[in-house]
Amino acid sequence: MRSASAIYPSLKGKRVVVTGGGSGIGAGLVEAFVRQGADVHFLDIAEADSHALIRRLEGTGPKPVFHLCDLKDVEAIAEAFARIGHVDVLVNNAGNDDRHTLDEVTPAYFDDRIAVNLKHMLFCAKAAAPRMKAVGGGAIINFGSISWHLGLRGLVVYETAKAGIEGMTRGLARELGRDGIRVTCILPGNVRTPRQQKWYTPEGEAEIVAAQCLDGRIEPADVAALTLFLASDDARFCTGHGYWIDAGWR
Repeated sequence: MRSASAIYPSLKGKRVVVTGGGSGIGAGLVEAFVRQGADVHFLDIAEADSHALIRRLEGTGPKPVFHLCDLKDVEAIAEAFARIGHVDVLVNNAGNDDRHTLDEVTPAYFDDRIAVNLKHMLFCAKAAAPRMKAVGGGAIINFGSISWHLGLRGLVVYETAKAGIEGMTRGLARELGRDGIRVTCILPGNVRTPRQQKWYTPEGEAEIVAAQCLDGRIEPADVAALTLFLASDDARFCTGHGYWIDAGWR
């Protein structure tokens, strides 16, 4: 995190749940909330990465809690939230952008990718909402993607799921708003993570920057900064909409 990052007093001590928090953008989110003094719990299947993250964050704030959880398993989601208890903030970050062509898509692959990228978000929200209502409200932040707005190649099922996340956000915001629960969506551009770097050559990264309005590469800390704001009480009237962080690529 950058030394000049904002501090949100309303996040201190809040219980925050991050899905896919073990690496990439998710690890950046876990770190950011820990530095705010939040009580952070994160769900992931990547055990080695998750334990390494906890070691790396020693001394930066309250120790985050890792829950081994396959988010494709709805019962496992319910069990994880039962262990966690009350929830103030849910960040639905987990996803997988493996490339694929239309010819390669089978019914089983489609169901698996929807489970990885969309279904778990609804069931995490379903598990968290009663816990938020019990403490007077909360914030759910879903992670969408710029990809389907750009119509990128090789991602048709992923883009289908990500488009659904924006619709889900609108529906949940309406359904949960009277319980004091805000629901928003973040749409990142291309964020420089180890996973993304495996897809792009230096020339490909240069093409991304050239398509942006701003120079430079978006980092997980930049995405985390927007997430912190939307999770905080400063965003108390932000709900039902998507918030872009793409350096003007769209």
